[in-house]
Amino acid sequence: MSVRRLAADQPASFTFSPETMEKARWWIAKYPPERKQSAIIPIMWLVQKQEGWVSEPSIQAMAKLLEMPPIRVLEVATFYTMFHLAPVGKHHFQLCGTTPCMLRGAEDLKKVCKSRIGEKHTVSADGMFSWEEVECVGACVNAPVVAIDDYYHEDLTPEALEALMDKLARGEKIEPGSAIGRQTSAPENAQKTLTDPSLYDGSLARPIKLPGLPENA
Repeated sequence: MSVRRLAADQPASFTFSPETMEKARWWIAKYPPERKQSAIIPIMWLVQKQEGWVSEPSIQAMAKLLEMPPIRVLEVATFYTMFHLAPVGKHHFQLCGTTPCMLRGAEDLKKVCKSRIGEKHTVSADGMFSWEEVECVGACVNAPVVAIDDYYHEDLTPEALEALMDKLARGEKIEPGSAIGRQTSAPENAQKTLTDPSLYDGSLARPIKLPGLPENA
C-alpha cells in the first residue's frame, strides 16, 4: 500500500454536529466501556459524512472522544482508503482500474474524468466533482464500474458516465446499478443457462437408500 498522508492545508478546528455526536454515542454504547475505542471506524465514517473528509483537527477530536492516542486514530485514517485525507468534491468518483474493468473500458472512463474534472485527487473548479482510481471493487462481471458517492454504477461507457455527470451538475438524482439495464449480475441478453426448471426445481429427484443403514432406519 502506498504511503497516505494528511493534506497540507488543514482547517483551524473541528466540531461534531449534534447529529454526528448522537450517532457516535450510539456506536460507543455498543461496546464495553473499556473497549469503546473499537468504535473508531464507524465514528470516522460519520465524521467523513459530516465534513466530506478526515482532517487533522477531526482526528484530535475523535481521539479525545474515545480516550485514545491521536496516533492510533491516524493509523486507522491512513490505512483504510475509504477515508479521504484531503477535501473532495460534492460528488466523489471512485473508478476501478483493475484488470477486468481495464479490459472493459476503464481507460476511456479515466479520459472522461480527466477532461471533466482534472487529474485524480483534485477537485473540479466548481467544487462539484473529484475522482480517484481504486483497486477492485468486487463487481467484475459488471465492469467497468465507478462508485459515485456510496453507490456502484456499472456497465458504463464514456457516454453513460458523461450523462451521469450532467445530471449531477444539474442537481438531479441518479440511480445506481447497470447502465444497460442488466439485472444484478445476470447475462447482458436473455438467460442462456438453466432454462429448464426441472434442472433445479427438484422434480427429477428420486428417493435413494444409503447402503449399510440399520433395517429400521
